[in-house]
Amino acid sequence: MVEEKPKTTKTAKPPKTESKTDNLKEFGQTEVPGFRSDIHCLTIVGQVEGHMILPANNKTTKYEHVIPQLVAVEENPDIRGLLVILNTVGGDVEAGLALAEMIASMSKPSVSIVLGGGHSIGVTLAVSTSYSFIAHTATMTIHPIRLTGLVIGVPQTYEYLDKMQDRVVRFVTEHSKVSESQFRELMFRTGELARDIGTVLVGKDAVDIGLIDEVGGIKEALAKLRGLINHKGILS
Repeated sequence: MVEEKPKTTKTAKPPKTESKTDNLKEFGQTEVPGFRSDIHCLTIVGQVEGHMILPANNKTTKYEHVIPQLVAVEENPDIRGLLVILNTVGGDVEAGLALAEMIASMSKPSVSIVLGGGHSIGVTLAVSTSYSFIAHTATMTIHPIRLTGLVIGVPQTYEYLDKMQDRVVRFVTEHSKVSESQFRELMFRTGELARDIGTVLVGKDAVDIGLIDEVGGIKEALAKLRGLINHKGILS
């Protein structure tokens, strides 16, 4: 006599929330229910982390997390534009330059907006997009490149710093309206920063010298990006 095995009913598996939790934890991103945007929002906050891992109590943007996002934006046909929101104190120069070069080389329109602060290498990231905005109260600090920690081989180190600084200056002047001489003058200005050299620009100051395109907020940034997307659609 053969006994029939009782039939088991499949119970519905609970929806996976791990990926959404991970996105919120790592990138600060959540999905808006019932809405799928064709604009990708990239946030660069805290300190740009490069080759060295920063202490756990530092708010960081890890460049190895941002790079795949930029590749996905470029490849995904459903994404038509990139919005970059900046509130950063700066960070690793090479990592910041790498991200700026990637943003500048994308085929899709991009707009940046500086909220709070876009300091140091954040300046390079701010000008890497097709168009840039800065909030009225936001600030940008321009200063020479610095090294921290033990420095070995002083002459070679200074030569390396000069070349790195030239790369930053060249990128900023090629992707904004500020001249090289004016940018270097702001970088090496004395008397404005306590115990240091450099310049702090607040809101409209950055626009007046040609570093940033326009003063505005999220409404203006999205409207401009929509305009760039529509214009590209007409041309293509």
